[in-house]
Amino acid sequence: MKILVHVTRFIVGVLFIFSGFVKLVDPIGSQYKFEEYFSESVLHIPFLIPYALPFAIFLIIAEIVLGVALLVGWQSKFTVKSLLFMVLLFLFLTGYSAYYDKVTDCGCFGDAIKLTPWQTFYKDVVLTVLIFFLSYKTKLITPLKSKYFPGKVVFWSLIISSFITYYVLAHLPIIDFRPYAIGKNIPKGMEYPEDGSLPKVHDFMLEDSQNDLAPEILKMKKVVLVIAYNLDKADFEAFPDIKKMADEAIKKGYKVYGASASFSDILNLTIKKFDLPFEFLFCDETTLKTIIRSNPGIVILNEGTVVDKKNWKDIEDLKFE
Repeated sequence: MKILVHVTRFIVGVLFIFSGFVKLVDPIGSQYKFEEYFSESVLHIPFLIPYALPFAIFLIIAEIVLGVALLVGWQSKFTVKSLLFMVLLFLFLTGYSAYYDKVTDCGCFGDAIKLTPWQTFYKDVVLTVLIFFLSYKTKLITPLKSKYFPGKVVFWSLIISSFITYYVLAHLPIIDFRPYAIGKNIPKGMEYPEDGSLPKVHDFMLEDSQNDLAPEILKMKKVVLVIAYNLDKADFEAFPDIKKMADEAIKKGYKVYGASASFSDILNLTIKKFDLPFEFLFCDETTLKTIIRSNPGIVILNEGTVVDKKNWKDIEDLKFE
């Protein structure tokens, strides 16, 4: 029985740590996912949308810290009860999504691993059973090494997770699992897989008042995209620096475009206010949020390949050939 407890403990702990880590490197992605859950069309609790980011951060760090706590045997009763509460919450969300077909991807493993709603639900059912088993065997979950070792490990897992979260929010995800990561070719991502499923990139368009310019832009060698998915929510202090960057890029032969899902009125006002030397093209908001986790953010393309991308706060680190 003790061996079974240790095996179960290891499986649950590792799964929670892995699940937390792949979201920790990109907490904004989890924020967007919870905003979707809280929306009118899903759980009908839109008043929680402004708190989606802190809620996501809390759950992500909790997943990692509790997973570590289970592995090292820190406060076994508290740890297992907390894990049970968390997995029941996930079970409700994934079950609701699967049954009502509301959220097609729960984001349980971030963008690293995509599961269908029912696959995710069954995964949570198995986890729930395993944690229920551990809840009856907490006496067999013994601490590793010395009395104080587990507490120190849990403390440092909290500190490290918090630091990574702060760094990622101030810059960009430290690991990018999305089809717009540096080195990825967007036209290649648009190709249909052999199984006939949707390509990884299936909604990339850059439209002016008449045409979709994406096919043309993706053939250019030197392109800078200034992405602001929603100007009402953008950091306007960024635009003086963006203007300087755009001027420099144009001098070095780059074509510069803005990309936004905002209405033309606010786009034109922003261009005029900051004397921006480029036009804004329309693109779907979800697509822009997927491309870069910054509002605004900068992406450099070379014949459709993502050469570089930066949070506007790191604009000085951009290098133009």
